[in-house]
Amino acid sequence: MATETKLPVTKSPAAPAVAGEPWRPFQALRNEIDQIFDDFGNGFWNRPFRSLARLERDFPKSISAPAVDVAESDTAYDITAELPGFDEKNIDIKVTNGGLTIKGEKREETEEKKKDYYVSERRYGTFERSFTLPEGVNADKIEATFKNGVLKIVLPKTEEAQKPAKTINVKAA
Repeated sequence: MATETKLPVTKSPAAPAVAGEPWRPFQALRNEIDQIFDDFGNGFWNRPFRSLARLERDFPKSISAPAVDVAESDTAYDITAELPGFDEKNIDIKVTNGGLTIKGEKREETEEKKKDYYVSERRYGTFERSFTLPEGVNADKIEATFKNGVLKIVLPKTEEAQKPAKTINVKAA
């Protein structure tokens, strides 16, 4: 049975609200297609036995940003992201100037030795997701946990934000 791991959430007041590049899901695809056309002009098809694994390694090393569920309750906002294959030590969460940034890095190494061949592969990739914190979040009390490949971040609301909305009656003039 896996244990739950608490992750540190660092607060950096000097960085911009949304750190790094904005998430562009189609940019990696465009880069891959551009690379295919570049390779085609350089004799790509003349190389014998080019494997799909080799083709995959030649493309930019990025992982698409994980899908994230965001839910609101009376007391907090909950962010949940599935990060299979990640280790909690390779996940970084920062709160900066009204923004929350989640970064992750995944490294994988495989090695296979047989009588007549030897294969060694290394794959890695990174992702980054940034969010603007809603008003009324107590940034000093944000907590993150990681268990069984699922990252959960709790953004507690301030006491002021937890107060119910005040209804104002409209009177006829």
